Amino acid sequence: MADRDQQEVNGREEDATNGRNGAANGYKSASEETTHPSEGHDKSDGMFDPVTGTYPRISRPVELIRPSYDVVVIGSGYGGAVAASRMARGNKKVCLLERGKEKWPGEFPTGIVSASKELHTTNAATDGLLSSLGVRGLGRDPTGLYHLIVGDGQNAFVANGLGGTSLLNANVFLEADDGVLNLPMWPDQLKGDELKPYYNRASEVLEPKAYPEDFPRLAKLDTLEKQAKLMGWGDKFSRVKQTTRFEDGENSTGVYMRASTLSGQDTTGLNDGSKSTTLVNYLSDAWNWGAEMFCQCEVRYVTRAQGREGYIVHFAWHGGKRANFKDIFHEDLMWVHAKELVFFGAGSIGTTEILLRSKKFGLSMSNDVGHGMSGNGDILAFGYNTSEYVNSIGRPDPPPNRPVGPCITGIIDCRHGLDNPLDGFVIEEGAVPAALAPFYRLMLTYLPFRKFPSHLSLKGRLGHVAAALGSRFFGPYFAEGSTEKTQCYLIMSHDSSQATMQLHKDRMLINYSGVGKSHRAKKLAGYLAKLTNLIGGIYVDSPFYAAFGEKEITVHAIGGARISNDDTGASGGVNDKGQLFVGEGREVHKGLVVCDGTIVPAALGVNPFATITALAERSVEKVAEEFHINIDLKTKNGSLNLFAEPAHNQFKQEDDNIQVARVREIIKTARDDKTPGIAFTEMMDGWIHFGQDAETLDFERATETAKSRGEYARFFLSARSWNTHNFVNDKEHEANLTGTFTCPALGGTSMVQGGKFQLFNDDPRSPDTMNLTYNFLISQKDGSKLHFNGYKVVNSDVVFNPLNLWKATTTLYCTVTEADERDQPRPDRVRGKGVIHIRPSKFLQECTTMEATGSSLYAQLASTAHFLSYFTAKAAGAFLTPFIPQLWPSLPFHSYQNPTPWTEELTVEANDRVRTKMYMWGPQDRRGEPLSGQAAVDAPILLLLPGLAVDHQMFATPTIGTNAVGYFRKQGYRVYSLVHRVGKTVVAQQNWTAFEARRDILAALKEIRRKHDIRDNEDGSGPSHMTYVVAHCAGSIALASGLLDGAIPRQWLSGVTASQVFMNPRLAGVNRVKASMPVSMASIYGLAQGKWFDCTSTPRDGYVQQAINQLLRFYPVGHRHEICNSVVCHRSSLVFGRLFSHKRLNEATHSQLENFVGGASMASLNHLMYQGTHEYVTDARRENLVTPQNIARLKGLPIFLFSGAEDDVFAPDNTDVSFTALSEANGGVFYERQVFEGHGHMDAWMSPTAHEEVFPRVLHHMENVKRGKYDALKKVIAKPAGLNY
Repeated sequence: MADRDQQEVNGREEDATNGRNGAANGYKSASEETTHPSEGHDKSDGMFDPVTGTYPRISRPVELIRPSYDVVVIGSGYGGAVAASRMARGNKKVCLLERGKEKWPGEFPTGIVSASKELHTTNAATDGLLSSLGVRGLGRDPTGLYHLIVGDGQNAFVANGLGGTSLLNANVFLEADDGVLNLPMWPDQLKGDELKPYYNRASEVLEPKAYPEDFPRLAKLDTLEKQAKLMGWGDKFSRVKQTTRFEDGENSTGVYMRASTLSGQDTTGLNDGSKSTTLVNYLSDAWNWGAEMFCQCEVRYVTRAQGREGYIVHFAWHGGKRANFKDIFHEDLMWVHAKELVFFGAGSIGTTEILLRSKKFGLSMSNDVGHGMSGNGDILAFGYNTSEYVNSIGRPDPPPNRPVGPCITGIIDCRHGLDNPLDGFVIEEGAVPAALAPFYRLMLTYLPFRKFPSHLSLKGRLGHVAAALGSRFFGPYFAEGSTEKTQCYLIMSHDSSQATMQLHKDRMLINYSGVGKSHRAKKLAGYLAKLTNLIGGIYVDSPFYAAFGEKEITVHAIGGARISNDDTGASGGVNDKGQLFVGEGREVHKGLVVCDGTIVPAALGVNPFATITALAERSVEKVAEEFHINIDLKTKNGSLNLFAEPAHNQFKQEDDNIQVARVREIIKTARDDKTPGIAFTEMMDGWIHFGQDAETLDFERATETAKSRGEYARFFLSARSWNTHNFVNDKEHEANLTGTFTCPALGGTSMVQGGKFQLFNDDPRSPDTMNLTYNFLISQKDGSKLHFNGYKVVNSDVVFNPLNLWKATTTLYCTVTEADERDQPRPDRVRGKGVIHIRPSKFLQECTTMEATGSSLYAQLASTAHFLSYFTAKAAGAFLTPFIPQLWPSLPFHSYQNPTPWTEELTVEANDRVRTKMYMWGPQDRRGEPLSGQAAVDAPILLLLPGLAVDHQMFATPTIGTNAVGYFRKQGYRVYSLVHRVGKTVVAQQNWTAFEARRDILAALKEIRRKHDIRDNEDGSGPSHMTYVVAHCAGSIALASGLLDGAIPRQWLSGVTASQVFMNPRLAGVNRVKASMPVSMASIYGLAQGKWFDCTSTPRDGYVQQAINQLLRFYPVGHRHEICNSVVCHRSSLVFGRLFSHKRLNEATHSQLENFVGGASMASLNHLMYQGTHEYVTDARRENLVTPQNIARLKGLPIFLFSGAEDDVFAPDNTDVSFTALSEANGGVFYERQVFEGHGHMDAWMSPTAHEEVFPRVLHHMENVKRGKYDALKKVIAKPAGLNY
């Protein structure tokens, strides 16, 4: 039976929904057993895992935030933590936003240096020194643990961090006095015993307990008791209940805690694991029930959601050092959508500021918001250099014989039995943290407003002097010194509760005027002075009282949106449930609930956190009832392993957010592998045009249009890689993007989550080109989504040009498209297009945001160095391309994008018995299905003739989406391609020339005619079956030679396309210079290295070839964008001239040129150079074949000639010479010519875009021939008289 009872207590019944956390490798279902601590997780080690060397993290990186939740909680103190826990137990999808960071026991600062780094000061005053220093005040990290707010009349000290002020408070759990709760400012709904059950509920979670009687005696506690008795208040002294653990074990939530080491370090963060902050109870419970918490998120304001239900919570994310962009940090805010409820739990000052800013952004509320604030009557003071050993200075590891104790253990409670509850107060002893110990004596010795004890004897005075000297020379912990004889006091009483906050130019101003000078404050100071004098000490007022002009300091700021006592906005900011009033009447924002100290209508006269927690429990319960949310308060958690996964996943029943799921896996892998990472933040702005015409405009036109219409846009993104090694070495070079995209055309600021940034990834569209790409989803406030694609282009334009390098790395070409239901881009639905840039000033700010993550300083430095060395090497490589390692030919590559296997391989034998290969591809329909039957038989024939040193792959290029063979097959053509004797074949090494290659063309035509039974038409106008020839470069010269000298009968051909050259070759630029040299380079090379030049080379080649390779780094190739580091490209440019316009070639083709380009014999090169300098084709004896008689042989043969405008092999105008000569001799009706802008020599056929420009134009000519456009003319001129074939 006892075992059964124990099971029920721990929630371990098999048929109960348990609250236990799951295994480390995923979520567990509700019916699974309790998880034991993971291997290496020793309970005795508290909150630290000695195996992994890490602390728990129940918050999530902001990169994992979802665009929308049921409930958003602001702040993680007592109010916010209660809301998060209870809403999660109500099966709501909860998001909690906390300004500070997550710190666990063991991570809090202990020394003055580390503590000072955590201090941030906000200036909320209109008077004094800080007011003259500026708007923001002083300090370091605004997410630091300690936050001092300087106001008029009083200052406030609060905490930032997951757990809020509970991380730093003194743990005192005291209920408010009944007399106070029955005062007129409290509503009837909260009077009497209304809060009693909620105090009890809070107590069940927080487990307060007085300092045990059987624990070591504490000097400061004994001293306070003695002072109470001397004062006549002995009956008012007691040991106060506090949320400190005095024994090892699990707390109410299932988190294992340690017994207090009595260090007195509570107010700077307790590292011994005994402090029951909200982090280890309510928040751990919320985590286990599926709430998602995010740190470093400073909520700025809340607005109603437009176009859907709920609210938008706007926040500034301090991650990625985004705050370094000071001018836009608080403008380009991130946000999250709350579908149902927003709970404000950022503390009195934080929540009030958020509400007032929300009011400025259009959220209606009561004018009472910002009024009725209070410092809870707090007074901090000291009894210095008393006659008693007090031991009130904390130390991280106190000696066993001198325990300091928890910060507060005793109380003099003067609240009861008074006619006026406002006269009540409490006095508590305290401990000063070790971080202040070095300054403690100086502060107490030299501050003004000290009151010395009267009637001290000479011995007493000498004792004072000796004690002061002892602390001075032996340090603050000298047992007989003045600092160890100093009692620290904290009073809580009542003030006027009339403080106000307002926003002026977005700066909060707080007025507590007169608090420190009030009659009640002076009366209480008198009590403290008397208490001190009774034990022979010097009364010293608060150091803040002296330093800031008679201002007290409070650690218990309350009020600002107080509960109305008449249920209208005229008397308060919220109703008794905490719901925010819309105005001065009874109407409320049902989904906006204030649940922290902000709603307390007046000073409580006692430590307030118990009352705040009780009020929060009540508010959440009442609101849950109104929203029909069933909160499960019965199910208990088992033992929580905070290093594992939580038991409940509120998102389990729906499709997980794709971006969140992807990034979560990346982070999990990186954490498991303990890999160091790198992060930086970037801001780019410019102009993006949105409209129906955006798709049709190029980037330049779209940008100009956007400028004219004022369509400004910018993004503010943090890029993070959790694995620097993968970021640098993986092919994708991918990091995650999180932040905002701001564009008025899209309604303001949109969220960016789970975006992809790729650093210097190869551009598949262009050789030797790198992109920096940005792809992310734009989540808009109305719930709609768009997709953003942007890329920077770093290519050879940056070589030796620093200005171009800057432009390339700071210019982003942007396209915004619609997104489908799976959040994928829809390229056919372009919404916007334009260009944005990085400004120089923003680049400097970006440099300051770089930060590395890692388990050690060495790991972080190594991560930074790894990233910077990679970035520098890539940028320098682009800038110094001629000097970087060359791209050598690789092994044959077979995983092509578009392999085009032939249907049949044929061997053809020329009349001189030279054998070459010819390949055939069968005809297809437009869907790519093979033609069959008569359609296949009747398919017109196309013969493709490649150029020098290339083969059929020039037309069947496997590295582009649509090649020539595939294109023409789908047009219904049967395609043949001949690899002639000067192509990419072993036969080419036998010193053949293009003139002799005409024999191979003749043999190929004969084979085609034989296979398809083709005859000549009786009238001699052409073949009986359409036979069309496309010839390129040397193939075209060979065809021209055969037609001109009659070796190839003209009537065997239906039509011809001559690519780049025909019968009047004229070398271009550098080629002409080389060919015009007295002794040709081919002859020189032939003498030194033989009769064959191979365009491929390897690092193992001889010294001469290696010397050629190195010299070719600087070989002139025209414009700088043609510079590359491919050995094959260099060598082919030397012998042929530049074969490509690089911008027309994709990376896959360029990087595998060795598979497409072979070599050339010196005989073929010399023959081509002779023809190119004399500008006509010749026979083997170099006799001119371009004679009137020979040109007449071409009468009636339709010929389409074209050149690439950037052809560096043959001058583009050579085809114009041939076109003119043919037209003048035979009449112009059979001839057409075109120059393709932007194209070079071979890319007219091997470009990924050739099917958009070149192929259709060639097809147009083919179709004209097919339709018989020239037939009538052919019959007229049929066969020229006197010519023999």
